[in-house]
Amino acid sequence: MLQAADLVIRLNPADDVVIARVDIPRDTALAGENVRTAHAIPAGHKIAVREIKAGDPVRRYNQIIGFATRDIRAGEQVHVQNLGMGDFERDYAFCADVRPTAPIAPSATFQGIVRRDGHNAGKVATRNYIGVVTSVNCSATVAKLIARHFENRLDEFPNVDGVVALTHRTGCGMASDGEAIDLLRRTTAGYIRHSNFHSVLLVGLGCESNQISTLLASQGLVRSDSLHAYTIQDKGGTRKAVEEGVARIKALLPEANKVQREAVPASHLVLGLQCGGSDGYSGISANPALGAAVDLLVRHGGTAILSETPEIYGAEHLLTRRAVSREVGEKLVRRIHWWEEYTARMGNEMNNNPSPGNKAGGLTTILEKSLGAVAKGGTTNLVDVYEYAEPVTAKGFVYMDTPGYDPVSATGQVAGGANLICFTTGRGSAYGCKPAPSLKLATNTALFVRQEDDMDINCGTVIDGKESIQQAGERFFEMILRTASGDKTKSEQWGYGDDEFAPWVLGATM
Repeated sequence: MLQAADLVIRLNPADDVVIARVDIPRDTALAGENVRTAHAIPAGHKIAVREIKAGDPVRRYNQIIGFATRDIRAGEQVHVQNLGMGDFERDYAFCADVRPTAPIAPSATFQGIVRRDGHNAGKVATRNYIGVVTSVNCSATVAKLIARHFENRLDEFPNVDGVVALTHRTGCGMASDGEAIDLLRRTTAGYIRHSNFHSVLLVGLGCESNQISTLLASQGLVRSDSLHAYTIQDKGGTRKAVEEGVARIKALLPEANKVQREAVPASHLVLGLQCGGSDGYSGISANPALGAAVDLLVRHGGTAILSETPEIYGAEHLLTRRAVSREVGEKLVRRIHWWEEYTARMGNEMNNNPSPGNKAGGLTTILEKSLGAVAKGGTTNLVDVYEYAEPVTAKGFVYMDTPGYDPVSATGQVAGGANLICFTTGRGSAYGCKPAPSLKLATNTALFVRQEDDMDINCGTVIDGKESIQQAGERFFEMILRTASGDKTKSEQWGYGDDEFAPWVLGATM
């Protein structure tokens, strides 16, 4: 447990920097470091504890976070003005850190919804929605009008969490076959099959590239009592398409309302792990606390999905060491190389992150951010690697290749089966992801107090010295179980999640 009296946080004896716990004035002695600050240091930012020569690597977590771009004196702030990226070899050491995972018995339980029929039979839900999903942007307005009809009209159906329209900006202006449309169809199918949807209405325009008939056939889906599909053109226009959708959902509501929650093992939980609006504390408090909760979930037989490939760049070697086989580790490395080629082709680079907000919070390079981000995945073995929106079938800690942009990344995780999202933030992200509830973990107490309407749990207690990472993780694991059992998250209370459906768009819009 950190000591609350300390002005700075040292993460490893070999580190070249320490982290300011609070704003530190100029010429302040740092206890235990034999260093005085050369100038004022903002909370969450790094301070050099020894002389660093230009070109030398700089370490945090005993890992390289960048290279000095000029000589740095002890006591100086280490940030964008004197720290930059550089090439260095990573030791992937495939499988070197694989260890047996000790199961916990008896298993923890939550009050889930067991799907016993329909296209998602056999799955366990944490929520009970009816979805209106679009094949193309052109049907977005109709989908929203259908869902809007049911706002504040579900009092007779207390077991239905809502009717939600999930719309997007693509589905046409693209080739009718190939990688881009395959990705969109896979993502859409993942939502159609999602455990948290009792039933789904799929609405198209009729002439789009992403034809409903091809989408269904390519994904092995068929129309049924729980999967309805039609186009605006076939129904004769907007008014008739909206009336048709409203009538079909009215017919579905009584059956959807029959669901009952029952005790089920925590092994039915699939967490999507996200971080956004990170700061210098993310890798010290909220991310490792979430990682501790993930370790508990895995030991109870559940699944957690780490993602955001551009934001684990430079720390991937910490994951390959935990891969259960060389094949699994190499799958991850292949995705890293794909991103290097992809960003180069687009005239960009992998260090286009951290964002301005991340930098204001104390993060300097993507290497530094990545080392903190992987902490969300805990310490258990990496059992598999998935491409974007692929169905996640393995139990345990897994990886899914996604962009770093949170709505796109979480959309892929939910399409893969995540029935709950856990989102750490140090700057104050506001986010929801229907049909999966989203819990937000604040990295510091000041943020939690300032934005308590959006934050579900304060992990700043770790920074404040009030609890250990393990204690915070255990507290959050209990919150996960309560949320999966029906407790509403802050984002659900505000109604977030209707507009955050964001499939990954590849290729040119034509």
